[in-house]
Amino acid sequence: MTLIEEQLLKEINQLKDQMIHSIQEVVKVKSVAGQPKEDAPYGEGPKSALMRALDIAENLGFKTVNLDNQIGYAVYGDPADEDYIASVGHMDVVPEGDGWNFPPYSAQIEDDTMYGRGVLDNKGPIMTTLFALAAIKNAGAEIKRPIRIVFGTDEETGKFRDIQHYLKQQKPPKYGFTPDCKYSVVYSERGRASILLSVAKENVQDLFHFVNHYFIGANNTGDRLGIDYYNEEYGTMEMRGYELQETEETYTFKFVLSYPAGITIDEIYETVNKQAEAAKIDTKLLTNKDPVLFDKNSKMVRLLGDTYEEITGLNGTPVTTTGGTYAKMMPNIVPFGPSFPGQKGIGHQPNEWMHIEDLITNAKIYTLALYRLANLED
Repeated sequence: MTLIEEQLLKEINQLKDQMIHSIQEVVKVKSVAGQPKEDAPYGEGPKSALMRALDIAENLGFKTVNLDNQIGYAVYGDPADEDYIASVGHMDVVPEGDGWNFPPYSAQIEDDTMYGRGVLDNKGPIMTTLFALAAIKNAGAEIKRPIRIVFGTDEETGKFRDIQHYLKQQKPPKYGFTPDCKYSVVYSERGRASILLSVAKENVQDLFHFVNHYFIGANNTGDRLGIDYYNEEYGTMEMRGYELQETEETYTFKFVLSYPAGITIDEIYETVNKQAEAAKIDTKLLTNKDPVLFDKNSKMVRLLGDTYEEITGLNGTPVTTTGGTYAKMMPNIVPFGPSFPGQKGIGHQPNEWMHIEDLITNAKIYTLALYRLANLED
């Protein structure tokens, strides 16, 4: 670790109280997707959370850009330079639900742990990257590329319209990450697709027979459909999210696929469609996001894994995930943190939490990661 990097970590220690307070500020904003309005495309909540994050960034001394209340960013370095580094996270959250021991939007701290909807997913982590950037600025560290902290507001719907809007106006980053998954650095993220089966109402028995044969009592790997693809490195096909619905003229059955790298959605859909056609059932590919796959020996992936290992002393070997993040839509970024090994089942649950010490550790990891990426040689 260089002297300037040691100084960056000291800056985080000086900023930590302000960082924790700022995370509490944004968690207290209820930012569940709501009724679209002309100046709030995803509802007032996500817009309010975005505005609060940008206000905090401005108070830290950064130039900010708001792209039509859909997505915004803070930047350190030349704002016009399109050869930039980015951390990309989101300010929208899922509904709070029931079963909380703490008010879900209180950001209450109990026993050195912060509780609240969005503390982990994803307000806490993206704000730690903002303060990582503040540490770089305060230390006067020299960087070869500008760094952006990007605040999205349409992640939890799964539509990622905010990222699409961003890419219509901005080039993607040269390197970057989304702090919305787990450690160590994730080099492969499964694809995510949904397929709809449908029949006219008078043929509902055909659909029932098909579902009973291929889905009910079957493994969730798609083995009966012939799509149980397995790759030793990237994992096994998973089917889930079964949903039976009635429309005015049809009955439909929808299912979601989480599929590993190494197989394409065209191959999967062709196999499913062949089985369905034989049963006189219509099919439609509703949605698809291809797998994310990076060379685990690439400079960026190695840099992130090494940085994680250096700060924590834990194994920085790159990993894979079944989850879905902005990395599916934003080019050149990988999932990286914030959850440490063994931390599962926290996001989207009652009493969502992060340890204060983990927030600080994340900030240290992200500070070095952003600084090093900004100076990474091509």
